[in-house]
Amino acid sequence: MPILERETDLFPATLFENIQSTLDSDRRWWALYTRSRREKDLMRRLLAFEIPFYGPTVPQQRRSPAGRIRTSHVPLFSNYVFLWGNPDDRYRALSTNCLSRCLEVSQQDSLTNDLRSVHSLINTGEPVTVEERLEPGRGVRVRSGPLAGQKGTVTERRGQRRLLVVVEFLQQAVSVELDDFEVEAIY
Repeated sequence: MPILERETDLFPATLFENIQSTLDSDRRWWALYTRSRREKDLMRRLLAFEIPFYGPTVPQQRRSPAGRIRTSHVPLFSNYVFLWGNPDDRYRALSTNCLSRCLEVSQQDSLTNDLRSVHSLINTGEPVTVEERLEPGRGVRVRSGPLAGQKGTVTERRGQRRLLVVVEFLQQAVSVELDDFEVEAIY
């Protein structure tokens, strides 16, 4: 049982579908680096301003001292929230007093694709973990199962095969266990 209900980490819910049609507009991605533990506060404020954003969160279970299992939703990438907006939206985000700095994203299409992949991995319901160290491996596409169509790199850790999806801008990656999924090499 979660302590608190899961909060909105993607606004609007159709953000990734709408980005293709707005690439010609003045909107772009901004990587907002928050002050310590202020990601959800920033997302609440951006939601109140109706500014599009994505701050991926995943469920985390911990056992309380009394033995109860508690679920909370924690940011996948600590201190990062991605804003899709114009310079005025960026300024409004800076005025929230939740940010440490705002990073300009030079490769917009690449970040869009990376965030879209992370979002679809989280939506599969499989446990997702952050990979700090990028390991060399073979690029694959999953052919079947809930991850069908997902592209990434296969890695092996502690005897488990995992699908690694890289977010180049952050130089980090997320992975999900591959269990019995069928993959095909693509690069």
